[in-house]
Amino acid sequence: MKIIYIILGFISLALGTVGIALPILPTTPFLLLSAICFAKGSKRLDRWFKGTKIYKNHLEDFVNNREMKMNTKISILAFATILLLIAFFAMENIYGRTFIAFLIAFKYYYFIFKVKTLKV
Repeated sequence: MKIIYIILGFISLALGTVGIALPILPTTPFLLLSAICFAKGSKRLDRWFKGTKIYKNHLEDFVNNREMKMNTKISILAFATILLLIAFFAMENIYGRTFIAFLIAFKYYYFIFKVKTLKV
């Protein structure tokens, strides 16, 4: 199982790194997934990842203080909202649509009231 976490960690790290240059691809969620996967997959890779500049620039504030830059929050919210709206309109089941609407509302509540905005 550890090898799966390591592979998934590297895939999400690659996607997060590409997301740094491409504004349409969110960086932070993929890097968070990398951090989780490396922590579960290998202590050595976890230490390595936490020592990288990518981790320090994009995740350290969130992991330590539950803070994010405003542009990071906006990019995560926009990307996730687009994906959830695609699922919402593709879903024909009223219960599924209700659940997706709840997810969208909860996501905005969480990012607005639970994640502090980092003053830059």
